[in-house]
This record gives sequence, structure tokens and C-alpha cells, in this order.
Amino acid sequence: MPPLVDVVVLDGVSRWFGRGGGRTVALAEVSVGFAAGSFTAVVGASGSGKSTLLHCAAGLDRPSSGRVLFEGRSIEGLAERRLTRLRQQRMGFVFQSYNLVPALSVADNVSLPLRLRGQRPSRRRIEEALGLVGLTDQRRARPDELSGGQQQRTAIARALVTDPAVIFADEPTGALDIVSARGVLTLLREASDRDGRTVIVVTHDPVSAAAADRVLFMADGRFRGEAIRPSPEQVATRLTALITTTVGELAS
Repeated sequence: MPPLVDVVVLDGVSRWFGRGGGRTVALAEVSVGFAAGSFTAVVGASGSGKSTLLHCAAGLDRPSSGRVLFEGRSIEGLAERRLTRLRQQRMGFVFQSYNLVPALSVADNVSLPLRLRGQRPSRRRIEEALGLVGLTDQRRARPDELSGGQQQRTAIARALVTDPAVIFADEPTGALDIVSARGVLTLLREASDRDGRTVIVVTHDPVSAAAADRVLFMADGRFRGEAIRPSPEQVATRLTALITTTVGELAS
């Protein structure tokens, strides 16, 4: 088999906020690659830097130093208009808060990324996206008429409709019950296995993390190890040990 190609690469990326003695380091010279078609979870406690990593990787935030490459192209120096176009064309996003437009129907929410690109989405394309997440019968519903799980599935359909190379998901199951969370994870898993998309999920939940092929553990803006296809129990054990170690380091 040919070697896997890294679609997203962070090369010595640091991100800090503030200046001088008041500077806070969120990422500290992080280097990592995410291969095409892979499903990776980045796990850590609140403040570990995992969301900052995702935002830098997706071009939602700019590194203080280092490089971010997307499909072999350095993006941290792109003008905002070109960066926005890249996100619209090649990236999909799923967030804990869903970010749906309340006044729009499910179908119109799903079609919104295409409209923002200046395209007139075909009904067939929208129906295909809704079919993938099991919401064909809810196409005319408004977000407030849906359950939390249905709203998140709408957000996933919205992410898929643009045919992205990479899906970035920030705590996608954080506001969901167990059954809804399992359904969302299955959809993300299928996006990787069936469609060959790269999926990067940021989470603090061991069950969500264990759905991934690879789990990266973070603390204090640095990677502190990884696991390949771990169980939820293994993720929880390592995460607890990592938090305990980090607290001990800060106290010493």
C-alpha cells in the first residue's frame, strides 16, 4: 500500500496570548500530522490547548510561531479572504453549540455553506446530505423543533455538503445524551471510513475519543503521548494519570 499522506500538518506551532510576564502559552511548539482518511481524537482537560490546536489547524486562529500546512500548502500567512475561501471549499466544521440559524429550515441550514460560496445548491445535493444523517423527513423543520441529537446531525450534514477534505469537530457530543452522542460518533466514523475524509475531533470524553483510530493526549499546550484504537477505559485511565501528573508538576 502507498504511504498515507498528511493532509494537515502542524510544524513547531506555538500560540500565546498577552505579552511579557503576563503571557499565557496555549500551544508550545507542537508538531503533528493528520493523514488522509484518518480519524484522530485530541484529548485533554480544560485549558490543555486542544481547542487552540484545532483552531490553528483549521485557520480559525493564527499561530504565534511555526507553520500550518493544509494539503501541502502553508496557510498561516494567507490573507483572510483566501483563508475563508479555503475553509469554505475544503473544510467542514462541527461544534458543540451546533451554530444553526434559528430562522432557517433544516434544508436551508444545510445549504448555507454552498450559498456563502456563491453557489445555488441543487435539491439533490441537499437531499443526499440529509439522507446521510437520517434527516430527510425533517427537511422543513426549524432547529427549535429538533432534539439536540437531530440538531447536531444537521450540523454534520452542513459540514458534509461541501465535500470537505477534513472535518474539524470541537466537542461534538458535549451537549448530547448517550444515545445521540453514539449516533454522532457513528456519522463521523462513516465520514472517515466510507468517504475517506480526515476527521479531527477535540474532546474531553473518553467514549468519544475511543471512536477514533488514534488518540493524542494533551496537557499544558504539549502532546503527552498517544494511543492507537484504545478502549474508553484506557483513555480514561491515561487521561486521569495525565491530569494527576500535570497537577503534581505545577505544585512542585
